[in-house]
Amino acid sequence: MIQVFVTGGTFDKEYNYITGELFFKDTHVNEMFERGRCEVDLDVKTLMMIDSLEMRDEDLAIIVYNCRKTPADRILLTHGTDRMVNTAKMLAEANIAGKTIVLTGAMIPYAFGTSSDGFFNLGSALAFVQVLPPGVYVVMNGRYFPWDRVRKNRQTGTFEELPVEEWQAGEEGL
Repeated sequence: MIQVFVTGGTFDKEYNYITGELFFKDTHVNEMFERGRCEVDLDVKTLMMIDSLEMRDEDLAIIVYNCRKTPADRILLTHGTDRMVNTAKMLAEANIAGKTIVLTGAMIPYAFGTSSDGFFNLGSALAFVQVLPPGVYVVMNGRYFPWDRVRKNRQTGTFEELPVEEWQAGEEGL
């Protein structure tokens, strides 16, 4: 069984056609798995529905607690892209042994239809969480990245691997 934790982020935002604002209602994750004809044994639990820029220490503690508590050793976490790498770092530093934790999100809300990258990212994350060894990873744009070797490129709107000298410098500081 794969544990899926929903935290919100652009992935689950809705669009108010009158005000032009984005807001949260319910998660789209269950619908996405159904539309994708997913046959993997999943347990989907919504932890929160917030933008990652609004995450507080208490929210991060809820994520860590639930990742520790679940009996599943494979965890997929939907998350906002702005602070995804920060949360991945926090999960790695929490030393949740023996579990594969994959974070994914979307740059464009799923509710926007075919222009959203959410469906693709969710499917990629589901595949990667099944095959990667224990550890914490970010899965975006069809690629997986170890938590300490990735960043969001705000110019291109994609995630990319850190240059070798940057992640090696981080390892030396451990």
